[in-house]
Amino acid sequence: MTIASTLPPFTATAAQLFEIRPIEGPLGAEITGLDLQLPVSDQDLARIRAALVKHGLLVFREQRITPQQHVAFSRRFGPLQVHVLNRFHLQGYPEILIVSNVVQDGQPIGLVDAGADWHSDLSYMPKPSLGSLLHAQELPAEQGDTSFANMFLAYETLPDDVKRTLEGRRAVHSYVYRYRRLQKLSPWRADLTQKQIDEVPEVEHPVIRVHPESGRKALFVSEGFTSHIVGLSKDESDALLRYLHEHAIRAENIYRHQWRAHDMVFWDNRSTVHYAPITPQHLRRTLYRTTVEGDVPA
Repeated sequence: MTIASTLPPFTATAAQLFEIRPIEGPLGAEITGLDLQLPVSDQDLARIRAALVKHGLLVFREQRITPQQHVAFSRRFGPLQVHVLNRFHLQGYPEILIVSNVVQDGQPIGLVDAGADWHSDLSYMPKPSLGSLLHAQELPAEQGDTSFANMFLAYETLPDDVKRTLEGRRAVHSYVYRYRRLQKLSPWRADLTQKQIDEVPEVEHPVIRVHPESGRKALFVSEGFTSHIVGLSKDESDALLRYLHEHAIRAENIYRHQWRAHDMVFWDNRSTVHYAPITPQHLRRTLYRTTVEGDVPA
């Protein structure tokens, strides 16, 4: 008998027993009983991905994972996008953007105002983000919540005449447009270098996008990155974008996430926008974010 013949046959990673519980409201589900420190089977991954598409946002409770495990799990959903502000990358992990209001030696350790207006992460890229995974590291005793709006519902509840107006329209998404507005709110945003500006040229995307996995239509503009709608005058574009933004963030369309220690929140940037007001500096708040590359919106 050879040594090889005594070894147990190879088996795929066993599925974990976990629950997916829809959150009461317009979007979101909570996942309990899943440990991301352990291998996640293909079967479990498919279940998680389907839940993300269905619910728009997933909350993984009690995830005491390392940055390496965070990156590895994120990568199971696709290539990761590296944020242009490299000064706020986690050392050794360029895929992780530090979101934080903590200041050390007179300098912020992370992006202080990452959520200071409603936006969909990296919508300014030719291939915007499929989703973002944000892992809590240090949380304040109060404030620090993140709000999410369901952009499927935002589209579906538009009046028919507005839907007709938007059909076939495209809008410009610009990182520089948002960055320069936020510079007025935050003293920590230094001027972009020309190299950084060249890395994020303006892009056009459909105002209404079709989700590549569900086939549902979603409104795909945001207060943050959408500078204007192509083919309209500035006044017309500004007025229409203001109307769409106010419509999207009605109270009945929003889930507000109250963070708990070690939460990992995974949201679908193709069907949601989000907002987190700047937390005062004395209330320390630090989270690590990865973003998964998506597809060209259609």
